[in-house]
Amino acid sequence: MAKDYLFEIGTEEMPAHVVSRSVKQLADRTKKFLKENGLKFKDIKTYSTPRRLTILVEDLAEKQDDIDEVKKGPAKKIAQDADGNWTKAAQGFARGQGITTDDIYFEELKGTEYAYVHVQKEGKKASDILLGMSDIIKDMTFPTKMRWDSNDFEFVRPIHWLVSLYDSDVIPVKILDITAGRKTEGHRFLGDSVVLANADDYVEALKDQFVIVDAKERKDMIVNQMNDLVKKNNWKVKEDKNLLEEVTNLVEYPTVFVGSFDEKYLNIPDEVLITSMKDNQRYFEVYDQNGKLINHFIAVRNGNKDYLDNVISGNEKVLVARLDDAQFFYDEDRKYPLSHFVDKMKNVSFHDKIGSMAEKMKRVRLIGDYLAKRWNLDENVVKDFDRASELYKFDLVTQMVGEFAELQGVMGMHYARLAGENEEVAVAIKEHYMPTTAEGELPETTVGSLLSVADKIDTILTFFGAGMIPSSSNDPYALRRNAYGIVRILLNQKWSLPFNQVLPEIVELVDGKTPAKLPKTNEEDEQIALFIRDRIKQYLQKNNFKYDVIDAVLASSQQDPSEILSAAKVLGLHHDDAEFKPVVESLTRIDNILKKAKFNNKQAEVDENLFEDASENELFAGIQNLQEIQNLADLYQGFVQLQPVIDRYFDTNMIMAKDKKVRNNRLAQLSQVSVLADRLGDLSKLVIK
Repeated sequence: MAKDYLFEIGTEEMPAHVVSRSVKQLADRTKKFLKENGLKFKDIKTYSTPRRLTILVEDLAEKQDDIDEVKKGPAKKIAQDADGNWTKAAQGFARGQGITTDDIYFEELKGTEYAYVHVQKEGKKASDILLGMSDIIKDMTFPTKMRWDSNDFEFVRPIHWLVSLYDSDVIPVKILDITAGRKTEGHRFLGDSVVLANADDYVEALKDQFVIVDAKERKDMIVNQMNDLVKKNNWKVKEDKNLLEEVTNLVEYPTVFVGSFDEKYLNIPDEVLITSMKDNQRYFEVYDQNGKLINHFIAVRNGNKDYLDNVISGNEKVLVARLDDAQFFYDEDRKYPLSHFVDKMKNVSFHDKIGSMAEKMKRVRLIGDYLAKRWNLDENVVKDFDRASELYKFDLVTQMVGEFAELQGVMGMHYARLAGENEEVAVAIKEHYMPTTAEGELPETTVGSLLSVADKIDTILTFFGAGMIPSSSNDPYALRRNAYGIVRILLNQKWSLPFNQVLPEIVELVDGKTPAKLPKTNEEDEQIALFIRDRIKQYLQKNNFKYDVIDAVLASSQQDPSEILSAAKVLGLHHDDAEFKPVVESLTRIDNILKKAKFNNKQAEVDENLFEDASENELFAGIQNLQEIQNLADLYQGFVQLQPVIDRYFDTNMIMAKDKKVRNNRLAQLSQVSVLADRLGDLSKLVIK
């Protein structure tokens, strides 16, 4: 008969960010453990709080299925030698079934005798198998671990108790000197210990002791209480799933309350107030119906409503202390012109192997001006970029950013506005950090996008030049994120940037202008281009392009993200069209002929005077038309039209003609087609049916 199994790990308070992923890990490892041991079950439910990780295995079988089956082994001539002695093959076969060679018998199958055994094995009891839950605990991984007492064992936080109940029976799982029982702990301040009679008593028994073990139920309680307060006061609160998740994992019994602060602090930029409330104190900021930030906050207490006034007062005092500091820093920073902070940049290190922030800003301006010229950007954009590049790192030496590092860029924008800078310049100072995460928001302005790309290119060039290249598992300077940000911004702005051409030109432009080392060889430039190409692959994968399309477009000689994306869209769009297969087969046939002939002259000219057949003239005219096409979608349609021409060409011409001039002329024609096809990718990598 199937029964429910409860397993709880009771700990000291865990960091909020590890709770959800840790209980999922516990469930996943248990699921794998049970399947490997042949224990059937219906499902696994998870429960968690800052002090416990719990699973409830529903309808867990009492024992493994019994085994009663015939196993076929090696042929008799392999199982026994000429004298009838058992070979190692037979011994290994028997040992693998948990029996001896005495149990082997032979039967004929299709004219050959084979070794057989009849295996009968009673399944192990769940109560015995579940003792292995201790190994699951030992194998769990966490971002950081702790040791306690004199033990070598490590866990996310010290373990204080274990509960292991198979229905009403205790399974005495043991870790260190802790043996699992049926006693769990209620809320640290409001509840008592609970002795569970049955696994299914868990949720309700702890609820009586002010512990809501269902994380979703706790989250719903927070949301419902918050909505009641918002509705009652006619406020608005912006949805923040990450903060809600964190607060849910900080409490065992949530009570939502409202606090306030003096309106005078509302003169500080909203981002400072929000950071003080949200990032530092885990409060939700509050807005009026017009979306304006007001002097209230919503927070969650780990407990009931008893003495709530004291809790509110304490939280308000803590917040006001933070806001007093913020007000002081804000007032002090505004006493100085921006030039005061910019002058300090020469004493601020970007990296000790690369140079100062002032030197970086100088390089970034050169790179940005080069890119702006390449993209033919408006002169006003260039003017605003030049000004932004003179300023954009200045807020790093302000007192506000010194205290609230997460506001770098944001405070630069506010201080630039206060100093009377152009709005485009001010916003670009903020946007140059974007995207701050792999899939984070992109800059909205052209100036901000240009500054962000130039800054990130400089970062990648100088770190590679200094030999600080990311390894497969280590990227301390977030160069992959920078490269992925470049790719996303280029695609968002529809800016063309073939890195194999551009990087050497940028290096030549910037080299020697500052002491920073830069890549000097073609191999180093290619290494960076391939590094960025990997980020293009990441983009295509995240946008669900087929794997063969990704392989094809990345195998081309093209290194412009915009062109690669366009090629992927074209191949993806037509991948399943009826004419796609013959087009791809014709073009890959051309590549195969060129490879076999070892014809690598991509610049070879075609001599019309050497044509011997009308199909050569027809292909020549078709190629000339395709060479005029810039849009890849149109180029593909051009190949669709050219495909019958290519087939006729092959039908009527011997490519490898005896006359060397004719042979090379025909190979040159095919090479011109191949060069055009390369704009779409290496089509041989496509999987076509």
